[in-house]
Amino acid sequence: MKELIEKINVEIEAFQKNAAAQCEKGNKAAGTRARKASLELTKLLKDFRKESIDFSK
Repeated sequence: MKELIEKINVEIEAFQKNAAAQCEKGNKAAGTRARKASLELTKLLKDFRKESIDFSK
């Protein structure tokens, strides 16, 4: 579970960095990377939900 949380934190940081670069500097490539990070975050958060439910049983 700790590894999963670490992966989520890494993806959040990547998303924040790239989303900011797109908004502030108009960097289109950063927007692409931010969208990719958001998709990965979705997957990781679903995995977290599953593990969290299993952990609480």
